[in-house]
Amino acid sequence: MLLFAMGFLLVIIQPSSGQFPRACANTESLLRKECCPPWDGDRSPCGELSSRGFCQNILLSQAPLGPQFPFSGVDDREDWPSVFYNRTCKCEGNFMGFNCGECKFGFSGLNCTERRLRSRRNIFQLTTSEKDRFLAYLNLAKNTPSQDYVIATGTYIQMNNGSNPMFRNINVYDLFVWMHYYASRDTLLGGSNVWRDIDFAHEAPGFLPWHRAFLLLWEREIQKITGDENFTIPYWDWRDAEDCVVCTDEYMGGRHPTNPNLLSPASFFSSWQVICTRSEEYNSREALCNATSEGPILRNPGNNDKSRTPRLPSSAEVEFCLSLTQYESGPMDKMANYSFRNTLEGFADPRTAISNISQSGLHNALHIYMNGSMSQVQGSANDPIFVLHHAFVDSIFEQWLRRHRPMLEVYPAANAPIGHNRENYMVPFIPLYRNGEFFKPSRELGYDYEYLQEPALDSFQEFLIPYLEQARQIWAWLVGAAVVGGIITAVLTGLILACRKKRGTFEEIQPLLIESEDYNNVSYQSNF
Repeated sequence: MLLFAMGFLLVIIQPSSGQFPRACANTESLLRKECCPPWDGDRSPCGELSSRGFCQNILLSQAPLGPQFPFSGVDDREDWPSVFYNRTCKCEGNFMGFNCGECKFGFSGLNCTERRLRSRRNIFQLTTSEKDRFLAYLNLAKNTPSQDYVIATGTYIQMNNGSNPMFRNINVYDLFVWMHYYASRDTLLGGSNVWRDIDFAHEAPGFLPWHRAFLLLWEREIQKITGDENFTIPYWDWRDAEDCVVCTDEYMGGRHPTNPNLLSPASFFSSWQVICTRSEEYNSREALCNATSEGPILRNPGNNDKSRTPRLPSSAEVEFCLSLTQYESGPMDKMANYSFRNTLEGFADPRTAISNISQSGLHNALHIYMNGSMSQVQGSANDPIFVLHHAFVDSIFEQWLRRHRPMLEVYPAANAPIGHNRENYMVPFIPLYRNGEFFKPSRELGYDYEYLQEPALDSFQEFLIPYLEQARQIWAWLVGAAVVGGIITAVLTGLILACRKKRGTFEEIQPLLIESEDYNNVSYQSNF
């Protein structure tokens, strides 16, 4: 009763962020191919009168793509979002949002000038009231209509190239379920023909940055609809777990007493309806998921195919994955070997880093283990365990970033599968975000993980970090330069002393710039 009471008290409709802005889901915007809504603060497009941003042409990446998708001009998601819009808001400074009405991640305040760092915590370290509040927030999101965003129920061609808009309202939670579906759905080629080897959020370099952005947006929407600016997504540390310890009525829902595929009626998650789970049906009808309810959440943890996923991942497997130095390799898809991304995603063996698509490791293992709604990619976000799971996966990504400190250039700029190059915009987010923007430490995006927290750095230390990192990467050259400098110094000193000896008989002796007694106190260093 407490959770339901909290839910009703929190039902205050506020803006959300996600996919097609409602202000741009109309014939005029689609035909003009422009999505630059006014900011409420001054009613000018993108808040231009207040110097928050301005409307500009979208700059698309021209870098070549990999060979995995051999078509062009057949999918609305190609060169996102140019099929729908080629002009959007470009926000200045720390402003963000489809109309530049929000602050970038990690900033807050009236003018987005205040730095803010929030901490994500282990769900089992939350107090009872904190845990109940989190569950109530989830239920609230499932029952709160999104005010700022709608979903597309047809392709651009089905919309008659924009003259017949096809959009639908959706609740805040299901908005994110739909976005996950839309990014991973098959390409409709006409008739009964589809192309399945395409995914803008999985099986390629963008997997980790995409889900990092997804969670940040999801987190922000919960903060908005609840008014709780301190809310963060908790995580489930599943390393070495013997079973699904969050699958209880106290947390994410226990097992139904008579039907092992359903959730316990004691959990309000048992009343949730899933969407976007019938991909074959959509393909046969040449249709998109329209967010129609498709039944209850399915989950039967542990009764999965043991030949594919014999158990949940171990600490040793996670540690081996973290030891891999290459973020991406080879074809940059699920066949990549010795790739940190592919190993963490679960297409490579977590003990050898060799691709093995007949097995499911790490991230994938958890999805398969849940044996239900979580186990089908397009509809996996229907199960609220999804956010706990991906928060922990993101924390492993964060550990790797801190351990190896890669430069942005480590993320592939070209030849990745469609949508996954560094400068590609992530599908289907509006406002627009590039993959490379989330290939950075979480603290730069305004959050941290409780079990990874380090002593706070002062501003001067934070300023020095990037320069110290560059120095670390060229330390061998610095040492070599110091050695060469020492040799040159010794030679010059010898020549100078020899010259002084020869001049000793002259009446005028030219003094050295540095007297001999001070010479040993001078240190030399090479400069770049």
